[in-house]
Amino acid sequence: MPWEERQAMDLREELVLRAMEPGANVSAICRDLGVSRKTAYKWLERYRTHGRAGLADGSRRPHRSMHRIDGEVVLRVLELRREYPRWGPKKLVAMLKRDARLEAPSVRTVARILERAGMPAARRVRRVVSVPTEAPRVVAEVPNDVWSLDFKGWWKTKDGSHAEPLTVRDAASRFVLAAHLVRGTGTTEVRAVMERLFEKHGLPRAIQVDNGSPFASTRSRGGLTQLSAWWVSLGVRLVRSRPAHPQDNGAHERMHLDLHFDVERHRADTLVEQQRSLDRWREEFNHVRPHEALGMRVPGEVYRKSSRPYRGELEPNYGPNTLVRVVGSNGRINLGAKGSVFVSEALAGRRVGLEPLERDSFRVWFFFFFLGVVEDAQFGGSRRRNVA
Repeated sequence: MPWEERQAMDLREELVLRAMEPGANVSAICRDLGVSRKTAYKWLERYRTHGRAGLADGSRRPHRSMHRIDGEVVLRVLELRREYPRWGPKKLVAMLKRDARLEAPSVRTVARILERAGMPAARRVRRVVSVPTEAPRVVAEVPNDVWSLDFKGWWKTKDGSHAEPLTVRDAASRFVLAAHLVRGTGTTEVRAVMERLFEKHGLPRAIQVDNGSPFASTRSRGGLTQLSAWWVSLGVRLVRSRPAHPQDNGAHERMHLDLHFDVERHRADTLVEQQRSLDRWREEFNHVRPHEALGMRVPGEVYRKSSRPYRGELEPNYGPNTLVRVVGSNGRINLGAKGSVFVSEALAGRRVGLEPLERDSFRVWFFFFFLGVVEDAQFGGSRRRNVA
């Protein structure tokens, strides 16, 4: 195409893209581009009739030419961008490929369409983050290897009500299993949500949480709480992020950032309406939004129900050489003449195993969870000691 004709095409395409914007002022666009209103409406009509091909000089292409599809693609790109304003060209192309009626353009072409329409993709600021050398070693290769849990922080609706979203996410598939508003952040509220998930999806092999309540406690051996002890009793491994290291669970934090922009910033009138917004967001995240890490598939295409059904708590099996003790209501286990040892009030009424070592020392276990060592030196003097 000659240079002069190419320049004319660029001008006409810019005219069309700007005029299609909601609330566009055609007169102002004409003044800005230096064209008359009559000329502008002529090219707009040609575009509606013939698509992009209609913007070429002397074009008489058939109504059903391939360039007609190009025009529809431009319109669809802009429609998708208005519907999902934070999505970049890659996700938009993945959405276009789902429509059998359209021939999806390249990512670069979609980027140009957005730029011409004044909707350029926001550039992601990439920060240099040092890789933690002691981060939890957990690899999620298939669905239900690891679930991550966290609270998003308190939300306030327009009527003054407060609640906090509890989010649960499968690490391998990115599938958001729950995004549920809770009025409290205690064991009762979280356990109710988790029981429903276990009954519906089965059990994960591991659960990753931070060191906040009700997931962990600094006053308990091994940081166990009633909630995390319950998970262990189901045969679920615990993976904890390091204190003040949110990057240890960075994928979950990134998902929370999406939740902030897509839902939290648009406060609803009531908690009921806010939960509906959360439900819509979760449906879109799981079944509409393509994910680059999944090869532009949606999480719902990847996630599968766990092969480990939820059947309630297991019975601990500590082996023939292990001493079994029941933790008292004060969190201590009785060692007879050797006194008592504090383990955790979170384990009150539960059985722990004492694996014999040399010189009357013991390793203390709760199921497969290592609590610590009772040393022989603790049995002299005061009889009220803690597990080391």
